[in-house]
Amino acid sequence: MNLDELFAVTAEHAARTDREAAFPVEALDVMRANGMLGFVVPTEHGGGGGSVTEVLDLTLRLAREDMSVAMIFTMHCQQALALVRHANPELAARVLPRLARGELYLASVTTERGKGGHLLSSESVVHSDGSHLKIDRDAPIVTGGPHADAYLVTVLAPDATSPSQVSLVYAERSEVDVEVLGGWQPLGMRATRSVPMRLTGQVPVRNLVGEPGGFREIVTGTFGPLAHLGWSAAWLGTAAGALSRVVQFLRGEAGRKQFDTTSELLLTGLAKVRGRIDTVHSLLRNTSRVVESTEDLTQPPVQLLLNTLKITAAEQCFTAVDELIELVGLRHGYLTGSPLRLEQAFRDLRSASLNYGNQRLYLANGTLSLLDQQVRLV
Repeated sequence: MNLDELFAVTAEHAARTDREAAFPVEALDVMRANGMLGFVVPTEHGGGGGSVTEVLDLTLRLAREDMSVAMIFTMHCQQALALVRHANPELAARVLPRLARGELYLASVTTERGKGGHLLSSESVVHSDGSHLKIDRDAPIVTGGPHADAYLVTVLAPDATSPSQVSLVYAERSEVDVEVLGGWQPLGMRATRSVPMRLTGQVPVRNLVGEPGGFREIVTGTFGPLAHLGWSAAWLGTAAGALSRVVQFLRGEAGRKQFDTTSELLLTGLAKVRGRIDTVHSLLRNTSRVVESTEDLTQPPVQLLLNTLKITAAEQCFTAVDELIELVGLRHGYLTGSPLRLEQAFRDLRSASLNYGNQRLYLANGTLSLLDQQVRLV
């Protein structure tokens, strides 16, 4: 697996894909060729057998070059791991080797108009004739959707009596008609190409992932933890990359001519930024350890930790880059085209608190705190 090539290609195209809000097809091509799309697929299916910790390491490194590419990679791994853990034997035998060969880039179709990114409910009705599920799915945001080879789609179970009876379905692009419903011109995260889409068609019932109406189990065991861990790693890598570029600039000849590196104001500012980054890193590593070593992830202390990681990483990484811009000033920090690339990191990280909103997680943690009277720490 030639990771240096992927990092180099990502860095080469980062400015253009951000400027044009273009999907990073060059980086995806390298991921297909070098086995990264099958990174979490078990070795018996031809994959890399990568762990969650290894996914986070790669996400961190990619985000130093381009946060969009890091998010595309880690979200694909989230989808792939859901198939590894929850696909029935026939579906796994059919799909996992193709993932390992780099034939399938997966996109997630879990958002809905009216409910946003809330995963545990759905308003998308499907009809079953016993052998196929008829899908008509409208999603306001599908990251990388136009470039995906297959989709994991949330829908109401065919006989659902409650909006919480959600099923997850694997749909190949050849099985559905894909319609892009709008454009993508955001502040940041521009290369993710997270457009609104509609998927219609019929998929075999055997493409059901997990039990009918049993998506909650997939969310609590895989989707939720991997989202918070992967997103946080991408945000952390972006902030760490920004600090690294600033420090290298300050230590270089041009930086020494413009900045007094003995200034108490500058040193204190750098210390605060480094402290924020180290804090998030420590929390990320601890949370990853807990997730990989805990059987029941629904316990309140574990859910609290996962939500706290997401909230803290979103807030602290954005604040770290904001403070770096203050330190180096308008010319080096604010202007587009600066080699420090702080303005792009700032724009990308502004999405962090909005990506499954922090306020929603604060409310959830308040409720979870009331359920954990002993304040058990993990």
